[in-house]
Amino acid sequence: MKKYNIEPYENESSQQYFKREEAYIRAKKKVEKIVGFYWHLASYVIVNIFIIVMIARHSGEGFWSFGTFSTAFFWGIGLAFHAIGVFGKNFLFKKEWEERKIAEYMEKDRKRWE
Repeated sequence: MKKYNIEPYENESSQQYFKREEAYIRAKKKVEKIVGFYWHLASYVIVNIFIIVMIARHSGEGFWSFGTFSTAFFWGIGLAFHAIGVFGKNFLFKKEWEERKIAEYMEKDRKRWE
């Protein structure tokens, strides 16, 4: 993995260097949060598959009972809050997505009226 060079550039003021260093630290923390979320997601999938299989095999209630999926359900709520904390509340529908959809609908209207 390539390490980011945070050394001062030639003819760079100390203020510019510190701004660049702060930006690097913020970016690194953001990446660490994203990696942490993906580890959380991976453990959620693996552990819940195991739990669901074990409950389904050894439970007398049957596969489609609430107890079979309750751990996945409640942990999923926590995972959703973790995703919101990492990516922000609009991580699914960002401004770029909104702008693309608006442009798409405007293009459809333009073609319809031609």
